[in-house]
Amino acid sequence: MNGFGNKLSNLEKYWILYDVGNSAFILLVSTIIPINFKNIAQTNGIIPSDSTAYWSYAISLSTIIVAILGPVLGTLADTKGYRKTLFAIFMIFGVLGCAALSLPLSWILFLSIFVFAKIGVSGSFIFYDAMLSDITIDERMDHISSLGYAWGYIGSCIPFIISLLLILFADKLSLTTSFATSIAFLLNAVWWLFMSMPLIKNYKQIYYVEVKENPLKNSFRRLYDVLRDIKKQKKIFIFLLAFFFYIDGVYTIIEMATSYGKDVGIDDANLLFALLLTQIVAFPFAILFGKLSKKFKSQNLISTCILGYLAIALFALQLDKPWEFWLLA
Repeated sequence: MNGFGNKLSNLEKYWILYDVGNSAFILLVSTIIPINFKNIAQTNGIIPSDSTAYWSYAISLSTIIVAILGPVLGTLADTKGYRKTLFAIFMIFGVLGCAALSLPLSWILFLSIFVFAKIGVSGSFIFYDAMLSDITIDERMDHISSLGYAWGYIGSCIPFIISLLLILFADKLSLTTSFATSIAFLLNAVWWLFMSMPLIKNYKQIYYVEVKENPLKNSFRRLYDVLRDIKKQKKIFIFLLAFFFYIDGVYTIIEMATSYGKDVGIDDANLLFALLLTQIVAFPFAILFGKLSKKFKSQNLISTCILGYLAIALFALQLDKPWEFWLLA
């Protein structure tokens, strides 16, 4: 791959395409899915504050499960022949979960399937991120990663806008809102699956650990060795601890924004269009941050973003008007 300049290789394009695919579901998680859940919960007599709590419990449960599985899956990702297979399995779990949300479900079953789908997409990221070292060279990783984010943001707008139009104009299309929402879930599941196929078909693992014993047993042994050695690498331990709190804060804001906005009285249309705006704004800025990473230290850029999130969280404490939600978006 050396020497191809700024031109993307086919494998790099396929890797970026998966971000375009899964980002459709990620966008649903912060928009249509929580709104749909809260509407289902309300029809079952659950008050808004309780439904928000149940939604947060579901997100926390999926996060805890992935956190427990993550280290083992991470070591399996390095084992010869496992990276692509496990990536495909978790991707399929996520796609099937997204599609299953289209069924008429009770609120508890809806949440259960959502947790299943969330584990699927989060688990696939473990192997997807590990693929990057096989996809490109070290010098291009920041660039390719930022392109994945950028095209993921803008690409996810295509199925989302179609879904949004279906739901908002359901009456004019002679559809019920619930049926239009079901179509939206199926549409996004198909989009996710379709965008994943080029990577699954063409990816080959280059860097791996060859294991002769049982791979699962070996992954636990290697994980134990890493945890034992981490005591001697305080910087790595502090980094992992810091990243845990950092990324959990980021995802909490993303995944709870719509539910919180609905609780303070902002209507569904304003919530959905404001979060569509975030995808459009994120496209150029993801590319910009990728370029800035060549000129500035990554920790300085991350610190800037953390300060931004801090300002967002503090401002949101008094949020109760649609224009305020748009401003934060």
